[in-house]
Amino acid sequence: MEDFSKIKVGVIGLGPVGMILAVKLAEAGCDVAICDKDEFKLKKIREDGIVLQNMFQSVTRFHKVYSSFADMVPMDLDFLIFSLKSYHTPSAVREAEILKSEKLSVISAQNGIDIESLLVPAFGELRSMRMIINYAGNLVAPNIVRGSFFTPPNYIGPIDDARAEQAKLYATILNSVGFSTQNVDSFELVKRSWEKTILNSSLSALCGVGRLTMAEAVADADTCELVEQIINEGIEVAEKEKIRFPDDFVRKCMRYLKNGGDHFPSMAVDIINNRQTEIDYFNGKIVEYGKKHYVKTSLNLSFTNMVKAMTNKNILSRMPGVTGEVNKKIINKGLVDKEKSALFYKDLNCFLGIDLGSAYTKFTVIDDQGVPVFRYLLQTLNKDRQAMKNVLQAIHGVFKIKYSCATGYGRKHFTDTDIIKTEINCGAAGASQFFSGPKNLIDIGGEDIKIVQCDSENHVSNFYMNDKCAAGTGAFLSEIAERAGISDADMSSLASLSEYDKELNSFCTVFAKTEIMNWVFDGMPVQDIARGIYISIANKVAKMKMMPGLPVYIIGGVIAYHPYLSNILSQKFNKEIKMVDNPQYTVSLGAAILARQNWVEPEEDAVEAGREKVAIQ
Repeated sequence: MEDFSKIKVGVIGLGPVGMILAVKLAEAGCDVAICDKDEFKLKKIREDGIVLQNMFQSVTRFHKVYSSFADMVPMDLDFLIFSLKSYHTPSAVREAEILKSEKLSVISAQNGIDIESLLVPAFGELRSMRMIINYAGNLVAPNIVRGSFFTPPNYIGPIDDARAEQAKLYATILNSVGFSTQNVDSFELVKRSWEKTILNSSLSALCGVGRLTMAEAVADADTCELVEQIINEGIEVAEKEKIRFPDDFVRKCMRYLKNGGDHFPSMAVDIINNRQTEIDYFNGKIVEYGKKHYVKTSLNLSFTNMVKAMTNKNILSRMPGVTGEVNKKIINKGLVDKEKSALFYKDLNCFLGIDLGSAYTKFTVIDDQGVPVFRYLLQTLNKDRQAMKNVLQAIHGVFKIKYSCATGYGRKHFTDTDIIKTEINCGAAGASQFFSGPKNLIDIGGEDIKIVQCDSENHVSNFYMNDKCAAGTGAFLSEIAERAGISDADMSSLASLSEYDKELNSFCTVFAKTEIMNWVFDGMPVQDIARGIYISIANKVAKMKMMPGLPVYIIGGVIAYHPYLSNILSQKFNKEIKMVDNPQYTVSLGAAILARQNWVEPEEDAVEAGREKVAIQ
């Protein structure tokens, strides 16, 4: 096997395509750096590596895991690969221009017609190449990809043949680890891009509109006929571009699609989740070239328009009554005092705190006296940005938000608040609203455990965090409980029925899962297993530094769902450990409090408030 250790490669975008490609390049021995904006995903990759399942079985660790292109500048890259969605590419290309050098070759590992042209404004045609991707996978976790199919080979080629040698080297690297990739010239590359796009366009939009997996779509005879007609439209347009396909191309396409498996294409997943799609570079491009040659592309045009209508982010605001109904449901669900109408808060100064946690995003609104008036939570991992926008729109539509603060894992990448603060300071501020003075706080979150010490002024005097391992956190608890067949809803009540005192020997999730299975196989009662898991977590917390002689309070999402854990901790520390009211919202409450403290009332508002006060008197 050749030595490729001196070949330096950067991969931008860590969806299934990017992660599989990064792993294969690393397996070939290249010096690989990976880059993505999703900090939670990067954290999981740093801790556990990239895990490929199904046809690509591997666990690969990466030492160069970045969220900024600037971090890759010292590497002096040979290849820079873009595996992003088309709508994220232009901004990424502008940022990545700092990596440009004479030897650098940039590669579009993306689907669609003309997608490689997005690289040209920053890097020029001479440096640009295109990879035709004939594999796919689905994310089952931020760092885990389950391969769905690979129909070899992939193709690699330069846009204008200037980088023919680099394309040949790139193909050699991937072929060295059995990842079949064929080097082609620029003319063949165009043909292969049309071939793949016609395939994608035939089924991706249809699956999204019909909520069908690929297997379900091609299992129906009528749907197959529709797919064939979409393919024939693409072929007719391609032929006008002097691209010729063999006579059995349609038959080969159908065979390819039937091997796609029981999974949703990437675009279908985006449609189903009401996210922006790449339809403009799929069916939209066939329509565009069809207009150029006066070829009717009725089916491709229909699916293009349907997808755009279904995923138009402004569609709610254009549908009478819909936005109002969405907002109303959010407000009604989140209002703390159900007896008060939303109109009650119309003229009150309010403050917003948002805790962007690893598992959930929490919203808390307080009035000008610091009293919570609204609480709401969303799953962070669903990545439904429209849901986040809906909540924020509802909040600002009802409450007169004067100032806002974001905290948590995602705070640095959230730009819709006035300030950001650490979750340590926000947690202290939120807990101090209920329990003032010197104290210890235990905050068990989804990905870490914190011990926070506060002084007599309620300021943070010190804090400690668990090591990088997620043992004892909410993620650990959920995985171990799932292996034992215990739901979060039942675990606390089950543990309260047990007097068992045995703990897990290992905090490594993998070994702990094995140990749990041994407990199950040994016939241990489920309530004893639940209590044993809690004892293990309590022992983990007990190893962290706590200031003696001070009262202890517990906050965080984990304790909200597992209240009996506070009993176990009280027994462990031999003192009462109190749970703060609504512990899951303590940090977002603290963020709202800090927003209120940091707000500087404009002079004209202060004068007007003084006049109102005089008038009332």
